Amino acid sequence: MRSRLLLVAALAVTLGACGGKTDTASPMATASVSLNHTRISLGSPVEVTYKFQVASPAQFGKDYRVLVHFLDADEELMWTDDHTPPVPTSTWKAGQTVEYTRTVFVPLYPYVGEASVTIGMYAPGTNERVPLSGESIGQREYRAARVRIQPQTDNIFLAFLEGWHGPETAADNQAVEWQWTRKDASLRFRNPKRNGVFYLHYDGQPSMFATPQTVTIFLRDEAIDTFQVTVPDEGIRKVALKAAQFGPEDVVLMRIAVDKTFVPALAKPGSRDSRELGIRVFHAFVEPQ
Repeated sequence: MRSRLLLVAALAVTLGACGGKTDTASPMATASVSLNHTRISLGSPVEVTYKFQVASPAQFGKDYRVLVHFLDADEELMWTDDHTPPVPTSTWKAGQTVEYTRTVFVPLYPYVGEASVTIGMYAPGTNERVPLSGESIGQREYRAARVRIQPQTDNIFLAFLEGWHGPETAADNQAVEWQWTRKDASLRFRNPKRNGVFYLHYDGQPSMFATPQTVTIFLRDEAIDTFQVTVPDEGIRKVALKAAQFGPEDVVLMRIAVDKTFVPALAKPGSRDSRELGIRVFHAFVEPQ
């Protein structure tokens, strides 16, 4: 058997993934997933809340990752949100409820229709998975939610104007795309004429600077958000906006200003990249409320 679980007591484990046998291991927790929208558009952000109710008695002997798969109507994998929970599983206690929310951007996947969200837990670098309580689809993966994927045309389109470098993609995952800003980078979009939220999914390279970069986001001429880039990890800024802040015009301009930039060719030995770089932007999105 490929699965090995650290439980509080010896468990009779017969993994459902192995030869189609029934999984008789006691569930370690009950997992649930809820989304703030039951209809989500391609390219849009969605708030996903994960909740784990730890069984009693149960004890996690190590730190596991959470497996999250988004499946189409034929149960083919479209994309994932695998992650490490903010509270390490090695600290979870019997009877405890662990709940947290993550902002996930729906990839531009070529699919529209019904979809399901499945969840599981696994030990990194191994085939070991944790038995959970729920509707199993095999291999200790459990159906947790259903959503409908909508076309990208439902979104407000943001045009990248001056101050942006060209799009780039990750070498190991073509679905991950970003654009670097220069010192000032402009966006233009249709006025939603109602309250909304601006999302900025970004990261930077703070090691390039003696003091943190300060980033200011301007909507028209108003500074709507200011923050510092202090860690290299990706971050998401969410700025609530009133309809009046968008102004009366049909088209709205936004600007992302960075107080400090760097040139890789001047900062990194061997680099030939002579671009002026500010922050790296994965997603910029305006969501009407």
